[in-house]
Amino acid sequence: MTLSRRTLIAGSLALPALGPLAARGETFAGTYQPKAQAIAPGVWMVRGVDAPIAFANGGAIANRAIIATDAGPVLFDPGVSLADGEAMAALALRLTGKPVARVYVSHLHPDHALGAVAFAPQIVHALPGTREDLLRDVEGFSDAMYRILADWMKGTQIAIPQGDVRAGEVTFGGRALRLLALCGHSHADLALLDTSTATLLAGDLVFHDRAPSTPHANLAAWPRALDTLAATPHRVLLPGHGPLDDKGRAIAQTRDWLRWLESALNQAADSGLTMSEAGMIAIPERFASLACARYELQRSVSHFYPALEMNVLPALKPE
Repeated sequence: MTLSRRTLIAGSLALPALGPLAARGETFAGTYQPKAQAIAPGVWMVRGVDAPIAFANGGAIANRAIIATDAGPVLFDPGVSLADGEAMAALALRLTGKPVARVYVSHLHPDHALGAVAFAPQIVHALPGTREDLLRDVEGFSDAMYRILADWMKGTQIAIPQGDVRAGEVTFGGRALRLLALCGHSHADLALLDTSTATLLAGDLVFHDRAPSTPHANLAAWPRALDTLAATPHRVLLPGHGPLDDKGRAIAQTRDWLRWLESALNQAADSGLTMSEAGMIAIPERFASLACARYELQRSVSHFYPALEMNVLPALKPE
């Protein structure tokens, strides 16, 4: 694999630093063991770990979903690696008695996308913008994942979804689905509504009891996507990270964090705080229960602060 400086930088900015277990090369005996929880008739969630990507968790931090259809199960997000995708395929087969017939990739981030290699390319679908993003960044993501996850990534090759999807209604295997083409968490974010059960799969547009991550975020566009999701009638919502939302809290919680984050970082820059100081600002008490709050704040500082400083600090002219 040939890696350009650009792809390496893109991968490193989006991901955490190399974990100590991977760096030491300790004996590997890990296996993915995804567990399904029924959240609606014919719909199951697979819960990710509420933690950063690390060797200890194999990178299995994203929520996934399995939807039964007459043609075979639909998998929403295939995970982080070949082995992760294969474990999801085996789980879907046990649940439905049929092999996975379609895979949707919600967006470019590796914890959601790299497991697509476990499936025939023609059954893997994503928004055109996600395909473009992966073509640009996937080499850097893959390299970073191998460095962090080591043996968890064995056999994981780069795979690009072959099927483009558009917003609108689609029926697959007798199951009516509504696809929503949005953006904000990334350049292209796919959400899916299972219309018969009113189950909304939001991908990383929504985080629940877990601080949102922002490596490719557009803070102006993201609230508009949340407006669309809030206006989509649903009974339960599966966020990209965090517990199932059956009380209608997660969209508002995500919006609240993003609003505070943007304001706090602007204020920090206006006050002349350094990046290190901005990463240590006080987090409001209402976010105290959010997993990874300090970690994601500091990542967001790295994502947004250089541009904010450029806006508020005067350029020095040579004498």
